[in-house]
Amino acid sequence: MKFTKILKESLFLPQKKAMFQINRIGMDQIMIYLFILFMVTSLPELISRLTSWSGLGGEMNIIFQLIYFFMFYYLILSILLLGVISFIAYLGRGIVRLANRKLYYGTLWKLTACSLTIPMLIFTLFSFIWSIPDWFLFIFFIYPVVLLVRMVFLYPQKRFR
Repeated sequence: MKFTKILKESLFLPQKKAMFQINRIGMDQIMIYLFILFMVTSLPELISRLTSWSGLGGEMNIIFQLIYFFMFYYLILSILLLGVISFIAYLGRGIVRLANRKLYYGTLWKLTACSLTIPMLIFTLFSFIWSIPDWFLFIFFIYPVVLLVRMVFLYPQKRFR
């Protein structure tokens, strides 16, 4: 399956081979991979909400709890994460211009999205062990920024005629 290939290549970033393999994958496949990754990251919170019978929505039916979780947690988290990925890729665009490399915004976006794999998986593992607030997830965005800068300098420079 294509998603296991994306996962494998994401774990090997910033190697050149992994970057070029991710560049060949379509944006639609990357988006589906991201939503699956976001769902995996949301699992500790979903389990916590389904097992807790106190608080907001604690006495709701399980189906309503799933709908509530999807609308007010997963969608909002997905929108925020996509916005942060876009912002980091936009910052990467400036780095590309300064470094005189031949990278497009779409490529930067895919590389940034795939570079989130390791921080998101670490966040998920720690969330199963300890109760971690969601804002802590944004601390893990330092890693993709550093990784993106490193990946930009691995790409070849523009050729002048």
